[in-house]
Amino acid sequence: MASKRPVGYKCRIAAVLLLLLASIAALVAVAVIQDTWGTKEYTMEYGIVIDSGSSRSNVYVYEWPGEKENDTGVVTEKTNCRVAGDGISEMKVDPEKDAKSWEAFNICMEEVKKAIPVEKHRTTPLFLGATAGMRLLHERDEQKSNEILASLREYLSYLPFDFKNASIISGEEEGLYGWVTVNYLMGNFLEKHILNKYIRPSGAQTVGSMDLGGASTQIAFAVQEDLQGPDYMPVKLYGYPYNVYTHSFLCYGKNEAEKRVLDKVVQQSSDPSRIVNPCYPEGFNITLKASAIYDTECTKTPQNYDPDQEFFFVGVADSDGCGNIVKSIFDFKTCSSSQCSFNGVEQPPVTGAFMAYAGFFYTARALLVNGTSDLNQFNASVTKFCHSHWKVLRAEKHWISDRYLRTYCYAAHYVFTLLADGYKFDEETWKNINFEKQVKDTSIGWSLGYMLSMSNMIPSEVKTIPPMANPVFAGLVFLFSALTIVTVIFIFIFLVRTCY
Repeated sequence: MASKRPVGYKCRIAAVLLLLLASIAALVAVAVIQDTWGTKEYTMEYGIVIDSGSSRSNVYVYEWPGEKENDTGVVTEKTNCRVAGDGISEMKVDPEKDAKSWEAFNICMEEVKKAIPVEKHRTTPLFLGATAGMRLLHERDEQKSNEILASLREYLSYLPFDFKNASIISGEEEGLYGWVTVNYLMGNFLEKHILNKYIRPSGAQTVGSMDLGGASTQIAFAVQEDLQGPDYMPVKLYGYPYNVYTHSFLCYGKNEAEKRVLDKVVQQSSDPSRIVNPCYPEGFNITLKASAIYDTECTKTPQNYDPDQEFFFVGVADSDGCGNIVKSIFDFKTCSSSQCSFNGVEQPPVTGAFMAYAGFFYTARALLVNGTSDLNQFNASVTKFCHSHWKVLRAEKHWISDRYLRTYCYAAHYVFTLLADGYKFDEETWKNINFEKQVKDTSIGWSLGYMLSMSNMIPSEVKTIPPMANPVFAGLVFLFSALTIVTVIFIFIFLVRTCY
């Protein structure tokens, strides 16, 4: 019987040691599981971009899940609000108009406050980007443009959002961000696969972007990575690099180019009381002050300029004459590179599909050739439109106000000349142009592309949810800690007994 005692004693020691190790292992396991097996819960992030163009401002609210894809947010437009009145470049002239402008801004910002959860207001970034209208004003009157931006910064900084900046963006940035917007909306950067994860589309091709604003026009399209120069901008989105050719032509927006055309018409006339305008429809006439043409950096002020001088324009609906005048505002001869668009600006050949929006879309819609068309069809539509009588146009295009309807013959020739002679679209490549206003019910413009780029730098709010509730975790830690302590005490007792 005595020989069995050491064996039983050893078994009890082994059992206590096993319990000790199990308790320690369980304690470590619980701690590791609580620390590493937690799930991350991301909140929805928001951003505000104010697009202040030459003729108006638009406020856009964007949202994206905090869990980004390769550091870039999957952004969608939540809402937008058009600020009533003129563009911000018209501020600081008439106090009464300024008061209405601020009131219009307030109306839109109230809508924005309702669109974003109150708890997210303070962390929602707010940007204002001014485009060609302010670029022109900055050239003409730098002090005034600085004062306007200072007033906007003061106003925006008092809103309950994280105001970042109000600045004038470059034409190249405007073109690049427009390209980003178009390709993002078309799904050329990423798509959801069968497991509900975002991936880069296999064999994805990007689409070129063409924007026609009031004071400038932009073209942007992806090119080979080895092409370099001032108009080539590298950009990285969703983990992939792109090399984008982008150029902006200031003074070649629809409104400013029209002033240059009117200047040419005035120069060809010797009688300001009756100026024949081949770009106006037959039966239409209008009196314009000289300031409506020459109060801009885009036209050269004539000698003995009187801003209040009146010009009486008479429409004659001469399509060929209008086309010749429109072409005269471009320089297609100067070029020091292998290929240029116009005015000596280098441009690689256009390739692939293109999305033409803003002024391009509205002009094509007036010609009833929005969507895709061919070059000859578009040109024939231009001629037909320009030969129409004013009364016929008003009846057929009743959905276009008289203010804009009179400009569409010029605009049609301008768009055709810009695309065919400027950007060098031919009969084959013209078929790749798609005139659109929106993609997937989202406005096309630079602001969404800007928000996508900014989302790279906006941190996400994330909350880690542990696998065990705090009371459960605390209870398990207490249980296994107590077991560990108890086993250590038993081992100590056994060790003491072996000594006596």
